[in-house]
Amino acid sequence: MNDARPASSGPFRAGDRVQLTGPKNKLHTITLEPGKLFHSHRGPIAHDDIIGLPDGSVVANKIGESYLALRPLLQDFVMSMPRGAAIIYPKDAAQILAQADIFPGAHVVEAGVGSGALSLWLLRAIGPEGRLDSFERREEFADVARGNAATFFGHDPENWSITLGDLAEVLPEVADEGTVDRVVLDMLAPWECLPAVSAALKPGGVLLCYIATATQLSRVAEAIRGSGLYTNPSSSETMVRGWHVEGLAVRPDHRMIGHTGFLLTARRLAPGTELPELKRRPSKSDYSDADVEAWTPGALGERSVSDKSLRKRVRASETAAELAKSRDADSR
Repeated sequence: MNDARPASSGPFRAGDRVQLTGPKNKLHTITLEPGKLFHSHRGPIAHDDIIGLPDGSVVANKIGESYLALRPLLQDFVMSMPRGAAIIYPKDAAQILAQADIFPGAHVVEAGVGSGALSLWLLRAIGPEGRLDSFERREEFADVARGNAATFFGHDPENWSITLGDLAEVLPEVADEGTVDRVVLDMLAPWECLPAVSAALKPGGVLLCYIATATQLSRVAEAIRGSGLYTNPSSSETMVRGWHVEGLAVRPDHRMIGHTGFLLTARRLAPGTELPELKRRPSKSDYSDADVEAWTPGALGERSVSDKSLRKRVRASETAAELAKSRDADSR
């Protein structure tokens, strides 16, 4: 079985993704092809000058400026890969793996796939013995995600499937009742999927929702409580602030990654279990049809991708995937 490890290690080969760091710390990610040149306003670098070098080498361009060449880490890869939809940032992906307790060998359900960023983290965490069943409504997004996965791993992961359609409708066709360890939902209205998800999850299994706004957070939390099938949900957000450290000049960076989304988790109760009632202040938990307008993509400020741009990104991910697969096949 193909496992979920990076495509290669050791000397750089044709088809490898390489991250070049220039004199001003600017990053460029390229796919190595014999005879090709990487061009910048500072001068070109021949791909052939990089092929064969050890990972972590320095290569010079035609005017003698040095560039550090490294294989990108997964967090580097997801930030530079072709995107069909917005990605889940590494800071949130790390928290998802921790809060959902993703473990080797787990059977995980994910919806939606988007550009496949979270799928890559999940595949790495579950390992070759695990299973990832992903669901996506848009075929173009699924194509981009498949291409990105093949590019990173060097092959199509055998323990991963992407099903086109609405999770609430097609999950019962893919996963039997009580067989799923973890469910991760990254979608506009996760509360609509609760019946299907609740049937698929094992008792004690974890449901995690990644949601953008406070109004979505409120609604999905109340829906989970109202179902009577889960523990009381826990919610959080993650913000990361870097620091500038150079000699005695030690201070916070001027810029930081602030709010990107909320994470909400809850665990599936055993059938027939009634959760002990918690004393809390009463709150409004009923939503009218008019409230749903607050969660439309336009109201949430989601950026739409034009069909022309999306087709270009699909082609880019497929081309990178073919190069990676060719390199992986040549190494066997």
